[in-house]
Amino acid sequence: MDAVRVALLREVLAGTEWLGATRSFAGTLRSSVVPHGGGLLLVGTAAYEPWHLAAHLVDEAAWSGTPELAPTLVRHRVLAADPAHLSTGLGRIEAARRGETLLVVAPDAPDAELLTRVHDARRAGTTVLALGSGDRDLAALSHEALAVPDTPDLDLDTVQHLVSAAAGENALPEPRGRRRLRDRLSRLADQLTSPPPTRW
Repeated sequence: MDAVRVALLREVLAGTEWLGATRSFAGTLRSSVVPHGGGLLLVGTAAYEPWHLAAHLVDEAAWSGTPELAPTLVRHRVLAADPAHLSTGLGRIEAARRGETLLVVAPDAPDAELLTRVHDARRAGTTVLALGSGDRDLAALSHEALAVPDTPDLDLDTVQHLVSAAAGENALPEPRGRRRLRDRLSRLADQLTSPPPTRW
């Protein structure tokens, strides 16, 4: 979803609680990963992999200059033929430790195996965030959760777009100082000539 579509979506949702809620959740996500230099793990349920959120966070990480937002997608099923960036299995959650963040996207109730892994990661010091149906067990394990109602006006995909866009916007501004014109031009040239972000 491009910036224009996100802006239109925000116009439609103006006056509702959702703009503030998604910005708050995105702010928590950013403040959890940036001070630790990254360490964002993203996992769905056995029936749902958050591919689109992973791709949007990678894009936002590149566009906002906040590489810490780029997640490691943790998958329930990994095949031998999968490329390296899609070959991280559930065992990675077991290895999660303090300073890392686990974002669970669950449009349906997570199974007992995933909940156990999330519980163990939290006990090891991992920050746990949840986005989804509002499952009580998952919410109880999370440091912060954003429940998305099942309504015709708003769905989980829409909220994921809003969260990822807001996470990029919440990047801290460049420190203002007496930078020389040459420094500013050099930075602009680097941004314009850098390769496009990797697509999923």
